[in-house]
This record gives sequence, C-alpha cells and structure tokens, in this order.
Amino acid sequence: MNCFALDYQSEQPLHPNVGFEGREQVRKNWTTIFKAMPDFHSELLSSAVSGDTVWAEWRWQGVRVDGHRMEMRGVTILGVQNNSISWARLYMEPVQATDADIDAQIQQRTQG
Repeated sequence: MNCFALDYQSEQPLHPNVGFEGREQVRKNWTTIFKAMPDFHSELLSSAVSGDTVWAEWRWQGVRVDGHRMEMRGVTILGVQNNSISWARLYMEPVQATDADIDAQIQQRTQG
C-alpha cells in the first residue's frame, strides 16, 4: 500500500462511475478481490516509462471461490510522483470468448 499516494486518484474511462480517491479504497478493493479469488495472478506483458508516466499491459486471471474463472486483459497508465503512484487510468476488461470472427464482430458493432 505504501506504493500509493494517500490522495491517489483512480479513473476507469470506460466505466466513469467507478473512479475513486484514496489509498484506503485501493486496500478495500484488493482485499475484496483476494478474498473472492485467492489464486489471483497478474502477469505484466509489457511496460514503458516516459518521464513520470508508466504504461503497463496486463493479464489478470484466477478462479473465484464460486468456481467461475476470471480473465481480464488491458492497460493501466500510472502517474508517479515522489516515488508513489499518484494517479491511474485503468483500461482493463474481461476477456470474452466468442466464435465470431473479425468480419462478424465488425458487422455486429456497426449494425446494432
């Protein structure tokens, strides 16, 4: 938790209502995740640093205590100030298995 600034700002641009402020909410969120998914695993696929901004591509996975498998992939962008994560934008989404190829996906997205 010491990696996060006390006034840490979290934003999820694809889900704007779940943004929050504060290190304690980070603790609450991850405590809930680890309780519900004790085998949670995070894999850092790639990262880049530009000044005080860190870009990271992730794969998160695990099995919830109810037996359902969870997998998410995406990118986080972190702002680092005074050796702490001061803000983040998360672009993490569930991986969706589908049999539809790219043509079917584009058709579905453009026709409704």
